[in-house]
Amino acid sequence: MPVIELRTEITAPIERVFDLSRSIDLHVASTAHTGERAIAGVTSGLIGLGEEVTWRAKHFGLWQELSSRIVAFDRPRHFRDSMIRGAFARFDHDHLFEERGVMTLMIDRFDFDAPLSFLGRIASHLVLTRYMRALLVERNRVIRVTAESEDWKRFLT
Repeated sequence: MPVIELRTEITAPIERVFDLSRSIDLHVASTAHTGERAIAGVTSGLIGLGEEVTWRAKHFGLWQELSSRIVAFDRPRHFRDSMIRGAFARFDHDHLFEERGVMTLMIDRFDFDAPLSFLGRIASHLVLTRYMRALLVERNRVIRVTAESEDWKRFLT
């Protein structure tokens, strides 16, 4: 069961970074290369505790759907989204935020199990870990650029 952990320093208030991280619209912008869009549940705006979203995107050349629910929420310090349906055997994505003066440290902890049998999991973990890390790095880059510019106002009204 691999865990991907990323740390991103963002020069913006913790509340702004937290809310941008739960913005459905910003998520869609950060995954444009996959054609990802929200098709059910919360499909725009900010997602909150107990709410669900279903995503449709093209990964590895195949259209896939994945549904997740916000199962923990402590604004502006932490929220967790957990898969309830989709291609993974399971995943939990913890979003943690620490205030550091004028900066916010955003920590992503993505804990998952790949689908398939034991041998399939070993092979897919290697590929899937690299792929998911790249998606998260790009998502965090978009959050950082948006939070540090005036563009954040487009997503947080």
